[in-house]
Amino acid sequence: MKVGLVDDHDIVGLGIEAVVAQIDDLEFVGAVGTVRELLATFPDVDIAVLDLRLADGSSPVANVERLTAAGVRTLILTSGESPYLMRAVARCPIVGLVRKSAPRSVLEDTLRKIVDGDVELSTEWASVMDSDPELAAAGLSPQEERVLAQFAQGVKAQTVAYELGITKNTVDDYVRRIRAKYAAIGRPAHTKIDLYRRAVEDGILPSALLPDAH
Repeated sequence: MKVGLVDDHDIVGLGIEAVVAQIDDLEFVGAVGTVRELLATFPDVDIAVLDLRLADGSSPVANVERLTAAGVRTLILTSGESPYLMRAVARCPIVGLVRKSAPRSVLEDTLRKIVDGDVELSTEWASVMDSDPELAAAGLSPQEERVLAQFAQGVKAQTVAYELGITKNTVDDYVRRIRAKYAAIGRPAHTKIDLYRRAVEDGILPSALLPDAH
């Protein structure tokens, strides 16, 4: 069985290749940055090890659906920075979910079980499935996510506008739309701290200690 990696970091590929080399009946074919590239470059791949967040801004749910439609089994490898994305993808037809921080033996054991057809609900996978199901998606566009990522960290609207090549008024419009989308799903973001929390929850910004909102 052929294994391919979809991840933006070359060093991750070295680790996956080393693990796969220890498992009979598995062959590592290579690492690419997008699902589209994986299917185009390695059309006969059997297992895709997929990172949740990719530089192309693609939806992990859509990525799993595309791989499944192509007959490829998907193993999620994630740093776990987005509880929402982990919950969303855990409900997709994946064959496993492993954190990047897990011991190498966990990934190796998971791959062996996939080869044997012994896919089971791991403790990690189960905990994701059982965690807060009410954290609904805001459905932000890629540009809205880019605006949120900067604005929520305290970057001034004028600077955000300059960085993204748009006007300050457009940034203000994006922020209003972002707030409205979160409010519509019961996750209000009235302050910048609220916006920062939402960005962390949805994996748009990395996890960090957040100040208490008052």
